[in-house]
Amino acid sequence: MAARSRRSPAEVVADALEHGHSPTSQEQFLDKVAAGIAAADAGQFASTTDVARMLNTYRPT
Repeated sequence: MAARSRRSPAEVVADALEHGHSPTSQEQFLDKVAAGIAAADAGQFASTTDVARMLNTYRPT
């Protein structure tokens, strides 16, 4: 996990202890990031309509 996150083993352990990020949750996060990068590399992006819909979700009416 340290190599995947480009952190030292001590940093991984410190993150788990200081922030409650278990090694399992850190692995899941790295898997999601890798999947997102792969999707972006494959050209799978949100459409302009999708982005506008998301932005409008958080704007006051």
